[in-house]
Formats: sequence, structure tokens, C-alpha cells
Amino acid sequence: MNLDPHSNQNNRQRHHHHSHHGTPQRQEAMQQKDQITERLEEKTLHGHEHAMHEDTTGHPPHGEHGHDHHRMMIADFRKRFWISLVLSIPVILLSHMVQNILGYSLQVPYSLHISFILSSIIFFYGGWPFLTGLAEEVKKSSPGMMTLIGVAITVAYLYSTAIVFGLEGMDFFWELATLIVIMLLGHWIEMRSVLGASKALELLVSMMPADAMLIRDGETVQVRIEELQKGDLILVKPGEKVPADGVVEDGESYLNESMLTGESKPVKKNNNAKVIGGSINGNGALRVRVEYTGKESYLNKVIKLVQDAQKTKSETQRLADRAAKWLTYIALFAGFGTLAVWLLLGQEFAFALERMVTVMVISCPHALGLAVPLVVAISTAVSANNGLLIRNRTAFENSRLITTIIFDKTGTLTQGSHEIASVVTFDKGMDEREMLRLAAGVEQNSEHFISQSILRRVKEEGIAVPSSQSFNYLPGKGLEGTVEGKDVKVVGPNYIKEFNIEVPTSEAEEGVETVVYVLAEGQPVGYITMRDQIREESAGAIRVLKENGIKNLLLTGDNERVAKSVSDQLQMDGYLANVLPHQKQEKVKELQAKGEFVAMTGDGVNDAPALAQADVGIAVGSGTDVAAETADIILVNSNPQDIASLILFGKATYRKMIQNLIWATGYNVVALPLAAGVLYSQGIMVSPAVGAALMSLSTVIVAVNAQLLRRQIK
Repeated sequence: MNLDPHSNQNNRQRHHHHSHHGTPQRQEAMQQKDQITERLEEKTLHGHEHAMHEDTTGHPPHGEHGHDHHRMMIADFRKRFWISLVLSIPVILLSHMVQNILGYSLQVPYSLHISFILSSIIFFYGGWPFLTGLAEEVKKSSPGMMTLIGVAITVAYLYSTAIVFGLEGMDFFWELATLIVIMLLGHWIEMRSVLGASKALELLVSMMPADAMLIRDGETVQVRIEELQKGDLILVKPGEKVPADGVVEDGESYLNESMLTGESKPVKKNNNAKVIGGSINGNGALRVRVEYTGKESYLNKVIKLVQDAQKTKSETQRLADRAAKWLTYIALFAGFGTLAVWLLLGQEFAFALERMVTVMVISCPHALGLAVPLVVAISTAVSANNGLLIRNRTAFENSRLITTIIFDKTGTLTQGSHEIASVVTFDKGMDEREMLRLAAGVEQNSEHFISQSILRRVKEEGIAVPSSQSFNYLPGKGLEGTVEGKDVKVVGPNYIKEFNIEVPTSEAEEGVETVVYVLAEGQPVGYITMRDQIREESAGAIRVLKENGIKNLLLTGDNERVAKSVSDQLQMDGYLANVLPHQKQEKVKELQAKGEFVAMTGDGVNDAPALAQADVGIAVGSGTDVAAETADIILVNSNPQDIASLILFGKATYRKMIQNLIWATGYNVVALPLAAGVLYSQGIMVSPAVGAALMSLSTVIVAVNAQLLRRQIK
């Protein structure tokens, strides 16, 4: 092992793209990142105007009028629902049909006229969104759920109104009221679920500081970040959040970008390095030239892209829309057909009309209106609460088809931060604690991840860190300083070889562990090994996937030893080592060519092509710009157990949707012919009362079935 861990150059070679910025892989990744950023900007510029004029189902960028408009529409649906519900209660109680079903009698003067007045308010106020939706769908020649609802409530209202003014028959006021109330509830829930998913993204916004330190004429002035302009020079003090995207002009520090990029280790930033708004500065002060602010910033682009993706419907949702479209045609055909047939058979007009209205009313099942929206609402809310941001619902539901899942190693199956594996002393007069104490005295002056690992161990063991003087960085070799009068060095193998220092053979696992030697007064007193620790949850995640018949492979740019070590420990089905960024996509293609349905997990720009190529792309971490561009699902927490949960929950969600659709449409297959009077000659016919009862039962079953989904995620 001949690489020095404190050397920036050599360290890049060892830890590939997850650690630093200098390798050919990283350079290629950065080129990909720049290309993607250009596409992001183009998307943002071209999509902005459209997003600002979205209707109630759209999701304009956070903080703009459209976002507030969406909230206003949710409030409007909520208000219409509650008012319609209150008005429906007396309509239901006054209905002779309900009284006959429940076996009570309520004699109120002019009860039919009271029901007519209340139902008129419900129809025009509560039903207004559906009536306007009907008009829009007819105008576009694309009948769907709104047409189905609009036709049903209009027919029920007009027929019942005719009954009030002299037509013989039984009114449908209570069915009209309950239909509107439940459909308002369904649409309100659906809109809330969309906004609820967006709240997870709004948490990202809270990462941005409110103020920035603007450098103006050599002096610093505190300003609101909204006032920052491109080209401004800002000061970012130690421990502060970076207020805007930009480039470092002066200073050196390590930035914590984990909440933004999923990269677990602090990233070194010096002159000409790019910084992202929202990242947290380490111990150094930076002067940053602002490049992007507001809507142009990386964070806002991520939010907008996820919001745009949430507007798309999955195949299952489109299936529900298609079912509604065909039910509209069937309802109209069956309704008017029923009227015509009964008139031709010589029945009275009042009887034939009642059959027609019964068919049209029950052909608009409350259940179909709630079948998919309820499942979508629950799955979205449960997913968000468990750190799963679903961008592409089709891919989420298609997770049931996954046969092979490819895991990126660093930051996914492993912690991505090196922890101390062993502490070995050569000198019998110095124990492990004393050696760690001396090493920490020097390492406390560095932000390097190896230094931080040693300091974490020292803190865990309650060892007091001694003060040090004459700290010096040895480029490519390590660190040195004077600790309590002793000359202490913490160096890598490069230093040992260069000065021909004899040390006992290291028992560190070649190619898997990083080794640093501790020298006191020029004499080696021991060494410390570090390795990227496997996450505790990884083994459980792999086991769950295997139990469900899903093959798992490790894909990494690390060497063969590292890949084999992790794969063997987790008992994975295989591994692919030394894979360059552009080769990851090829590996996915090879598996797909063999008939595998592939899911890919990744946490960095290098994974972009593979994430896009995979049948289901899963970005691990809170989402890089690449994740926002190419992944179908973003896991906020880099927990491999979430990946297994995601796949199983996707399967459960799809099952619930299909179950609800089968029940909702199956109800019509049975109820429509009976309502039309197909078995009238055998004395079997669905009365309006029975039809309404079946309709309500169908709704309850669908709602309860959807709620059971909450138990499916672990």
C-alpha cells in the first residue's frame, strides 16, 4: 500500500468520485454535471411561464403565486365539502327512501320543497367544480371523471326537480347530495396529497439562511438573500450556511453538502471551487462570488423539477381515467337505451324515465372517484413520512416488477465516512489511548476526514485533546506538530517509504483499509487503520430483497478487494468492481438485454446515466441535481433499508389500486344491468334505494381497503 491518506492527489485516486474532485472519473462526472445543469436551466426558463399558469393540479415553483393558488383551491374544496355536508344532512333525513330503509318516519311540511331548495344549493355550489369540469372535458372532446360526475348530478337534479313540480316518481335528492359530498371529499384528499408531497421539498427551503454578508466597498453589510445579485461578493463565516450558489474567490474550508448532495464527507473548497446555497461552512472563512440566486439556484431547480414530475400521472391513474371515460359512454348509452327500450315495450314514461335516471346515477360510482385518489393520497403521505420522495408514480408502481437491483457502494451500503477499524501500538511503553491522544493533538488542526475520524474516536473514549504548536501540513505525506514538547507526526505509507523508516508489517487488509502511522520524536509508535463502515441496515435490506426473490449486485468504482469484502460480508449475489462512470450505464443495459427489470441506486453525478437507463432509478441522499434530473424516486435518508421498504410498498400500493379499481368497476358490471331492468321479467330489479345502498357500500369498502395500505410499509 503506497498511497498517503493525507495527500489530496493520492486520496482522490483511492476514494474515487465520492471523496474529491481530481480523478478522470470525477472530471467526466463534472462534465456530465455541467451538461445537466445547462439542461436544468433550459428546462427552468422554458417551463417557468407554463408553471405559473397551471390550474389547480399544477405545482408552480415554491413561494410564487401558483403555489399559494393551489392552497387556495384546497381551501375552496374544503369549504365546499363542509357546507355541502351540512346541507346534505337534512336532505338525507327528509328522504322517504332513507326513511323506508332505516325504518323511521319524519313528517315535515313541504319536506320535498325544502329538499329541493337545499339540493339546489348543493348542486350549484358544491357541484360547481364538476359542472365546470364537465364543460372543459366536453370542450376538449375528452370525457373523463368530471363528465361522468357532471352528467350524473345533472340528470339526478333535473329529474328530481321535475318530481317536485308534478312528474310522478321518486326523487334522487339524497343520492345527489351524497354523490357531490363524496366527490368533493375525494378531490380534496387528492389535492391535499399533492401539496403534502411538496411539503417534504419545502423542508429544503428552510435550509437557506435568511441573510447574507455582502462585501461592499471593502466593508461587510448584512442584507436579505433576496437582495443578492449575480456578481455580488459575499462573506461566509465559519459555521454559517452558504446563502447562494457561487464560486470561491478567496479562502479555504470544508463544506458539509450532505443535505444537498448526499455526500457524507465534508468537501474541501478553495479558489475557483463551486459552492451550493444551503451547504454548511466548516472552520474557514470564504469569499464567494454569487453566480445564481432565487429561481436560478440549484435548490429551487430541484424543487421545481420534483414538482413538475408530481404533475404526471401513473399508468394506474390513467387506467382509472380511461375507466371513467368508458363509463361515461356506457352510462349515456345505457341510460338513453334503457329509456328507449322501456318505452318501446309499452311502459309508462315515468317508469322508463326512473329506470334511465337510476342507471345514470349509479353508473357514477363514488368508489371509482375515490379508488385511486385515496391510494395515491395515502401512499404519498406515508412515503413522504418515511423519507421517500416519489417523482415518477409509474416507476414507483412498477417496482413490483423489479428482478435485479444494483447498489452503488459508498454512501448507500456503506456509511461513506471512514471510521477507525484498529489501533495498534509498537512501543510497549505507550498504550493505545496515549497514542490516540498524541495523534489527536496534531489532527485537531485539520478538517480532513481522517483527522475527523481520529477526533471522533478520541471524543467517544473521553480522551482530552492536548494543545499543540508548530502545526505543519506535509503535502502528500501527512501532518506534524509539537504536542506537549514532543515532535509528533501522523503520516501515511509514502512518508515511511521516503525516509526508509522501519515499521512492523501492517496487518491492515490491503486495498480495503487506510493506514496512518504515528511517530513520536521520529520513532514509529504505532498505526491506526480506517475503513468505510458497512451500514447496520444494509444486511437486513439485502436479506429482505433475497426473501422476495430480487437479485442484488454491488457496483463500484473501488478496487476488487473492497468490492469483494463488502459483497461477501453482506452475502450479496455478486459485485462489479473498477467500474468507470460511463460503464455503469452499460452494465444496466447488459442486464436489461438479459430480460432483467433493473433498479439502480446511486448518490452522485457519476450515477446519472445509469439512473436514467434503469427501469427504476433510485437516488440515495436528499437529491443531487442529477437525482432531480434522472431519478424516479429520491430517498431522503441514505438508508438501504428504505430501498427494500420502497419496493415492497410499491407492490402493496399497486395491489390496492387494482383491488379498488376492480371493486369500483365490478360494482357497475353487476348494478347497471339490474338497474336497467334486465331481469325485470323475473321480478328482479334494482330500485333507486338499493342502487344507492350498493353505491355507498362500494365506497366504504374502497375507503377501508385504501386505509389498510398504511400497514404495508415497514
